[in-house]
Amino acid sequence: MARELIGVIGGTGLGDALAGQLSAVEFREVETPFGKPSGPILLGSLGTRRIAFLNRHGEGHKLSPSEVPYAANLFALKQLGVHAVIASGAVGSLRDKIAPGHLVLVNQFIDKTCKRANTFFNRFGAVHCEMADPVCSRLREILVHVAAGLDVTTHSDGTYVCMEGPQFSTRAESLMHQSWGGDLIGMTALPEAKLAREAQMCYALVALASDYDCWRPHDKTKGKQTLLAEILSNLKTATDNSLTLIQALLAGDERLVDEDCPCRKSLELAVWTSPNSIDPDQKERLTPLFE
Repeated sequence: MARELIGVIGGTGLGDALAGQLSAVEFREVETPFGKPSGPILLGSLGTRRIAFLNRHGEGHKLSPSEVPYAANLFALKQLGVHAVIASGAVGSLRDKIAPGHLVLVNQFIDKTCKRANTFFNRFGAVHCEMADPVCSRLREILVHVAAGLDVTTHSDGTYVCMEGPQFSTRAESLMHQSWGGDLIGMTALPEAKLAREAQMCYALVALASDYDCWRPHDKTKGKQTLLAEILSNLKTATDNSLTLIQALLAGDERLVDEDCPCRKSLELAVWTSPNSIDPDQKERLTPLFE
């Protein structure tokens, strides 16, 4: 029986760190009906697990959040056989209790994006996936359990407001996001999580707090370069903490892929278009999503 292939999506730092620990490494170029993903997918083994790592922003962080080919990224992973995805990404904190350097295991999203293709099913038909719980609760609970055994401050839940960017929030927007119940502000988790659900993959997100966003005034005695250095230092701390958590998760024996998980059956009741009305070519084109 083939070993499960676990997808990991993150930035260059996470990819470089994982690459140094993987064996049987290869880079796979993948073509999809939605174009090329952000870059080659790194395949390798970590202990008993097979890993497929995808650098969300591409080599050299070339792609802005609005330019990331989310549909191609998720389709490529599914095409390779990934059924569970662990993602990570930097965020600003909207809460005092979530300090820079902390991790948050996101459980909810508020979508403010407006320029991104957010479905695989244009020209296919009417497909409406359930999104009340937008991340895999089973995977998130495993992460909560693993984090409890580490010396890493990890919040077990949080609501992520995903904005379009690339500019950061105004102070008025930041305060509004707080009033909405947002705990984090970022630019990359959506439509990634929505597309994972359409691809019938379990998806969990480890958010890395790098700063307090602009709702909390900066120390006016510090210059811009000092503040930037602090943010980069916080991001490195959060990235290191995220790597510690993800490594511990992958090194453990928890069952990360469960074919009975509701995430793996998200299309069962989602396709509202009559089968006779679906273009056979479109159905063939999207076959990996239904597998």
